[in-house]
Amino acid sequence: QVRLVESGGGLVQPGGSLRLSCAASGTMYRLNSMGWYRQAPGKQRELVATITSDGSTNYADSVKGRFTISRDNAKNTVYLQMNSLKPEDTAVYYCNAGIRLRITTPQGDYWGQGTQVTISS
Repeated sequence: QVRLVESGGGLVQPGGSLRLSCAASGTMYRLNSMGWYRQAPGKQRELVATITSDGSTNYADSVKGRFTISRDNAKNTVYLQMNSLKPEDTAVYYCNAGIRLRITTPQGDYWGQGTQVTISS
C-alpha cells in the first residue's frame, strides 16, 4: 500500500520560512511527478508547485521567487522550501504524486493527509 506522509507545517510569522517534506512509501514500480497543492478555508485547492522525475519544475505565479520545490529520488521524497511567507500563504498543504504501482498498471493519483501552514504575527 502506497502512502504519502507530509511533515514540516506549523505557525510562523510573516517573512519567515518553513520547509515541508513528503515521503512516499510502499511498493511501487515508478514514482513520476510529485507536487504540492494547498487549500485555504473557503477556497478551492490550488497548485503550488510540481516537479517531474527528471527535475523539471512548475510554480504558481503567487509563489514564484519565494518557494522552491525539490526532490530526492533515492528517498522518494519531495520538499517545498517556503521563504518570505505571507499571511495569504496560510492553508493546508497537500502532497501529490503520480505513481504506477506495477509495470502493467496505469499511473494513479495519490495524496497525502495534509499539513497546516499558518502565517500570522
